[in-house]
Amino acid sequence: MVSGRLPGRPIVLLGVVACLLTTLRAADAGEPRAVLELFTSQGCSSCPPADNLVGEFSKDPGVIALTLAIDYWDYLGWKDTLALPGHGNRQRAYSRARGDRDVFTPQMVVNGTLQVLGSDKGAIDRAIVQSRENASVLSVPMALSFADNKVNVSAGAGKIAGGRAEVWVCPIRGAVPVEIGRGENKGRRITYHNVVRQWIKLGDWQGAAASWSMPLQTVKGGGVDRVAVVMQSGMASAPGAVLGAAMATLPAQ
Repeated sequence: MVSGRLPGRPIVLLGVVACLLTTLRAADAGEPRAVLELFTSQGCSSCPPADNLVGEFSKDPGVIALTLAIDYWDYLGWKDTLALPGHGNRQRAYSRARGDRDVFTPQMVVNGTLQVLGSDKGAIDRAIVQSRENASVLSVPMALSFADNKVNVSAGAGKIAGGRAEVWVCPIRGAVPVEIGRGENKGRRITYHNVVRQWIKLGDWQGAAASWSMPLQTVKGGGVDRVAVVMQSGMASAPGAVLGAAMATLPAQ
């Protein structure tokens, strides 16, 4: 029994090492190694550890960690002040695309392909490595800049499974402290990090190098201080792997 397992271990370890080296090279090149989307709620007593974890991941320059607040726990006694109805729709679309129907909080979606418990850092780290086994994940270099009162986005050429991808711009608030007055987290003060305030479709991508722009004013206001861009295979109703992403701080007002 023991001798039957040992020969397989070096192969497995080599595979893990290879994946780690790939993600490290991507980070060294200035490209993100992961896009993390945390579906969370101010009315969820299990969510604060995951919310804190997003804060930790947000300090990592190789990770784009986003908070997507949902509203389906509002009936528990506290209306989430940051929730967008579209976030619940996105979470359900992910579950249909994966085929597992798992929708819960705190749920972390990693690179558009895998989902894990949002408060389990070890599981998130493993999912980052595992998701990079998909050659299309974060395979397209992207750049995000601000000039001439515009948000400018460019993407390199690459391959696309399924024949289509969409490019989305997300205005973000970097840190939002919230005093929760009712519900399961009553009396707690929780800071939410990289909170997505809107999803704006910038265009479609079909595999060739391309660029887009939009008025800078479109993403300003409401305390927004940074912007993320996400290129994702599929469509909003059936999201797939994240093909490319970037995030940048808005210029001073």
